Amino acid sequence: MSAVLREQALPSLMGLPDLQAIEHAARVVYREFQATPQYRWGLSSQRLGTDCWIKHENHTPVGAFKIRGGLTYFDALKQAGELPAEVISATRGNHGQSMGWAARVHGVACTIVVPRGNSLEKNAAMRALGVTLIEHGEDFQESREFAMRLATERGAHMVPSFHADLLSGVSTYWWEFMLAVPQLDVVYVPIGQGSGACSAIAAKRALKRDLRIVGVVSAHATTYADSLAAGRVVEAPVSTELADGMACRIADQKALDILLPHLDQVVKVTDAEVAQAMRDLYSDTHNVAEGAGAASFAAAMQERKQLKGQVVGVTLCGGNVDSVVFAKVLAPGDQADLSQS
Repeated sequence: MSAVLREQALPSLMGLPDLQAIEHAARVVYREFQATPQYRWGLSSQRLGTDCWIKHENHTPVGAFKIRGGLTYFDALKQAGELPAEVISATRGNHGQSMGWAARVHGVACTIVVPRGNSLEKNAAMRALGVTLIEHGEDFQESREFAMRLATERGAHMVPSFHADLLSGVSTYWWEFMLAVPQLDVVYVPIGQGSGACSAIAAKRALKRDLRIVGVVSAHATTYADSLAAGRVVEAPVSTELADGMACRIADQKALDILLPHLDQVVKVTDAEVAQAMRDLYSDTHNVAEGAGAASFAAAMQERKQLKGQVVGVTLCGGNVDSVVFAKVLAPGDQADLSQS
């Protein structure tokens, strides 16, 4: 299920980092870890029917790309002399680990709000980084709204899920990917709150590349697909059981403003397609992908007949899936029930 976006005039995109800003962000990120690898996996290329390069953001210290944005966000606060006593944010897991890691580096207290029934192992990983975890709400949006109220009550700094200082860090992984594989023709990018896709756009512009950028959303969480089609924020219900990193109910207007003129296409992937991609990636690379981490490969597989002869880039953007969920995904037989219950 895909839709090609209509062309629009290019905005100035002042919120996106340029090449100098991305290179500075890389220096900040590399204080904590080095560039993650990207490989042309033979079996995945065979499966896709064309050259397939996979960027391994599951190899960061928190198992996902989000840590890059947390490091640059906190660095910007420090450089401005505005490091707070406490930060508060909301997450389904990977953004919260990013905040926890960066807050610990800078000696800042960190409280994270997650929805009830959130990933047990992501919750445990956040607590291990020193995060004070609060479970509130039935979905990410309710958690986010509660976190904002809590930050106001406490006088704490509320960290958004989408911000220019997060984008500069996240852009470093797309910059790494495009530098390492300059022959890329198309990349598939999962969309949660939009930082990953906007950062791919930033890297493309900074490096003056002409590759296509395809956004990927869950077919069970379509706010970004619907909003991009309508040209305005459209709320959509969330029912995905597997792609929690893409389980957003309300698109971010700032992200939408960047994505609308620059995404070449949007593809919707079902939980069943995501589960198959998780199995394929494990079989082909023996790397674990969480739902959102397998979504770009799922989208490429959906469009494989159109990709013949092209060099395709996908991102294994996170590997933080609960072991009980991954066991169900890998188990033979009925794959319909992917919930933890």
